[in-house]
Amino acid sequence: MISRAERTAFGEWWWTVDRALLFCLFALMLTGIVLSLAASPAVAHRIGLESFHFVNRQVFFLVPATAVLLATSFLNPHWIRRLAFVVFIGSLALVVATLFIGPEIKGARRWLNFAGIGLQPSEFLKPAFVVLSAWLFAESAKRPEMPANLIAMLLLGAAVTPLVMQPDVGQTSLITIVWAALFFMAGMRWLWVFGLAGIGAVGLFGAYYSFPHVRRRIDKFMEPGTADTFQVDVALDAFQQGGWFGKGPGEGTVKRIIPDSHTDFIFAVAAEEFGVVLCLAIVALFAFVVLRSLKHAFDDEDPFCRFAVAGLAMLFGLQSCINLMVNLHLVPPKGMTLPFVSYGGSSLIALAFGMGMLIALTRRRPRAETLAELSHYKSQRV
Repeated sequence: MISRAERTAFGEWWWTVDRALLFCLFALMLTGIVLSLAASPAVAHRIGLESFHFVNRQVFFLVPATAVLLATSFLNPHWIRRLAFVVFIGSLALVVATLFIGPEIKGARRWLNFAGIGLQPSEFLKPAFVVLSAWLFAESAKRPEMPANLIAMLLLGAAVTPLVMQPDVGQTSLITIVWAALFFMAGMRWLWVFGLAGIGAVGLFGAYYSFPHVRRRIDKFMEPGTADTFQVDVALDAFQQGGWFGKGPGEGTVKRIIPDSHTDFIFAVAAEEFGVVLCLAIVALFAFVVLRSLKHAFDDEDPFCRFAVAGLAMLFGLQSCINLMVNLHLVPPKGMTLPFVSYGGSSLIALAFGMGMLIALTRRRPRAETLAELSHYKSQRV
């Protein structure tokens, strides 16, 4: 047992970190391994790989992901800002690089290959972008003379332009929604609300008419009878077949039919083999992480921590909701993973980086430290 009197870095971390939040994140990681054991062998067999190929890779990536999450959670808010800036610049450069040297997969260039390992830079861009936006909006609230809102708009443009060119409409929409929510939290006027809503509507119409794959997905969703909706239909059938307690581990059939059963549609596999009960438990874990994080944001006196925690929680929650709603045919397919549950190396490590920053920013800090930081900003304004 670690004593409260222990003044080591680990002792201080242990007594200030939100252990319930940390436990839920590790529970989601464990759930991902269990569901990968259920879903991925059939996929590996179908494409000629060793049965536990995806399971082994999931565990392999889980090790650095855990290290990234824990190491990041030790940082203070100052270092979080610095780290987010470095990661944003690096990931933005890599996102631009995908446009020139990335392999084209399903009509898009989103990946880079390093020594046989695929990397999706946009996954790392998202949490870093949210933290930097939160810092700018916090500066705008504390120092009105600083053109922080304008810089935040330029930052949004810099982030979404290469994403649209890939094209990756799903990730573009996700970070834009989170950015707009933070802008609203920072006191955006109603004129800006309607203006941004109009720009968003124009952007969606533009994506529909500019990108054939976006048009196909929306058409499938709006008029199921006029297009192939095989994967979604099979996923919905999995929920019906699974019932409350499922068919049992290994007894499902959806994983043998859907190509993306270990990634985009892993929630359908969980429903068929383990039932609605496990699905509700998974949803409860996601809801707990988001709601507890938002409570931390509401209680925090530091504007940067408040905005950053709220933004990271919204990013995590929206991505989870989008994946779940795709499985239930409530929104068109987006190609987003279920955080910590779906298979994916880049996604797993990037999510660990984002949640590590969230854990660091929600650690209990002495009130004197918070007030000292606030007074430091006030002294800069004088």
